[in-house]
Amino acid sequence: MAQQKLTELLGDKAEYLLNHTCNTVDKSSIHLPSPDHVDKIWINSNRNNQTLRSMQTLLNHGRLAGTGYCSIFPVDQGIEHSAGSAFAPNPIYFDPENIIKLAIEGGCNAVASTYGVLGLMSRKYAHKIPFVVKINHNEFLSLPNRYDQTMFGTIKSAWNMGAAAVGATIYWGSAESARQLKEVAEAFELAHELGMATILWCYTRNNGFKVDGVDYHTAADLTGQANHLGVTLQADIIKQKLPTNNGGYLATKHGKTSPLVYEKLTTDHPIDLCRYQVLNCYNGRIGMINSGGESKGASDMAEAVQTAVINKRAGGMGLILGRKAFQRPMKDGIEMLNIIQDVYLDNSITIA
Repeated sequence: MAQQKLTELLGDKAEYLLNHTCNTVDKSSIHLPSPDHVDKIWINSNRNNQTLRSMQTLLNHGRLAGTGYCSIFPVDQGIEHSAGSAFAPNPIYFDPENIIKLAIEGGCNAVASTYGVLGLMSRKYAHKIPFVVKINHNEFLSLPNRYDQTMFGTIKSAWNMGAAAVGATIYWGSAESARQLKEVAEAFELAHELGMATILWCYTRNNGFKVDGVDYHTAADLTGQANHLGVTLQADIIKQKLPTNNGGYLATKHGKTSPLVYEKLTTDHPIDLCRYQVLNCYNGRIGMINSGGESKGASDMAEAVQTAVINKRAGGMGLILGRKAFQRPMKDGIEMLNIIQDVYLDNSITIA
């Protein structure tokens, strides 16, 4: 990315983000994304040959091919929120083919979506871009609303449509998390047996994570632990929201932590907070991608670039960006995806 363009998008945060030095967890101890990621990290693991090929296929596609970084285009908001709320700003995306077209034209490594979207178009597109089938969702039509991830299909169905990977969400901290953990662990085991990679959305969910008007759902310590639970389930990639604060354990007064987490392993700087998330992914052996977040309009481009810079400089593997791209004209969505990818292609943006 041209430095002038990058500086303009980062605005008054350019110096703060681009020149930060991480003095908490040194970059030398982090396993950073690289072109030989599969060889370095997975060659001695229990993943079978087919799964290694699927991982390599995902990392070798799109504009970031061969870098070790990935840009994934996700669209499951039609279930997670509602089709109306997700697609009304740009109704062409009620049509599944346009979702896949945007991922291809945007140069993404993969497209992540539902059984319905990907299954309907699989014969036409499964060989043109890696599919990531999202296997569970929060069904959001029940009244009162429920916040629970439930399975929408089978792993065999994802394999039959030619998926390179499957994705799932666990609401860590919720009353249903134990059941979700068991379901996802079993699903991921079968996915690996069949040769598909696995991506876990590691979200925290509990009303107790809001204390005195402060929301700790995206606290670095809580999301870091969610990541650590996710890699224990043998997820191959972790998807996490960017940390916005810290001290969730301290505020909620539950679980166990250490003063060293706050005194030595983190600071208030967003890159240091994100570095702690990466640390919990087995020191970066398991790649972590951050979420692009909801679309807010004019500020989307700047916010997405900031997230990409934070993720990359912290040692993350990339970005998974959906609503910011598809809730605008396709041409503008492609431009946004490309600008995010340019952050990862820019060698001047280094690890902090």
